[in-house]
Amino acid sequence: MLRIHFTPRDLARVTVATRPAPLWEVLLSLHMLQHSDGRLIFEDWRRQVRARVAPDQMRLLLELTPSKGYSPDFLTPAESEPDFDSALEQTLATPRQQLRSQLDLLATYRPASPWTRELAQGGRMSMHKLGRAIRTYHDAAIAPYWKSIGTHVSADHAHRGEALARHGVDRLLSSLHPRVRWVAPVLQVLDMNDRDLYLDGRGIELQPSAFCWQVPTKLRDPDLKPILVYPIQHAPGILRQASGEPALSSDPLGSLLGSTRAAALEATVHGCTTTELAKRCNISPAAASHQATVLREAGLITTRRAGASVRHEITQLGIWLLSGHGSGHPRPPTQTPV
Repeated sequence: MLRIHFTPRDLARVTVATRPAPLWEVLLSLHMLQHSDGRLIFEDWRRQVRARVAPDQMRLLLELTPSKGYSPDFLTPAESEPDFDSALEQTLATPRQQLRSQLDLLATYRPASPWTRELAQGGRMSMHKLGRAIRTYHDAAIAPYWKSIGTHVSADHAHRGEALARHGVDRLLSSLHPRVRWVAPVLQVLDMNDRDLYLDGRGIELQPSAFCWQVPTKLRDPDLKPILVYPIQHAPGILRQASGEPALSSDPLGSLLGSTRAAALEATVHGCTTTELAKRCNISPAAASHQATVLREAGLITTRRAGASVRHEITQLGIWLLSGHGSGHPRPPTQTPV
């Protein structure tokens, strides 16, 4: 069991990421590619990725990312930028000493290969080869699904933010995941190696992830920025491919709800006031209020008072509807709700 120890200062510095982290999704998707779990969610994706990525490119990455156990921290930089290109640059700029020490640690879990020994030298050509392999894989396995992943991560953030705003950090931490227990001042993560992590006032970033599966994960090095990556609630359709952004009139969701109402539903993924909803949909405040009423009465959003205004947020039913957009009817999640 991992035990994360909080001080009062740490509790004031808990944050929830607003968007997915591209290199965490790359790493964790490589893990999922090597498993057979979650077939309803991932099997079509696995088949498509294996058909798209050349075996030699895949081999390089899989040697760095075993299905279980340690993967080097430099693949997911602690201070990573939110966009893929900048995050990849940070990985490729890993200091040579750090690169070597982490790959030496990997070699204690699995025998070093000619490729990992070459990479441990940190030469320009080996780093270029790594960058090309990560980019090729990302373009095939992550980029086509990025909008869908982002929608679900943003919705998760909105729900976590509501829990934090309405009930405080205790509710946020205690409801994070079924395999996580909050026994103040310690956050216990089951099914992880027996270890203690002392935050010592640094706080912690909670990073929702589409490819994290069943149990949260983190960086191994306790001196790096504390990040706990946890699974969002998985539902069929979470890995919906982008389709060239068709016009709303030919969009199945737009046909079902009407283009304005479909746009209003998508706007509530991030949470918004009625005024913000009107601006995002380019309609009047009165029309925005009407659209919100219809969506709320259908169970697709919730509305709560926030000071002098009201705030609209998508429900799980609304997320399922967005998930089913373009791929049939939405279906309920296959995991116990968080």
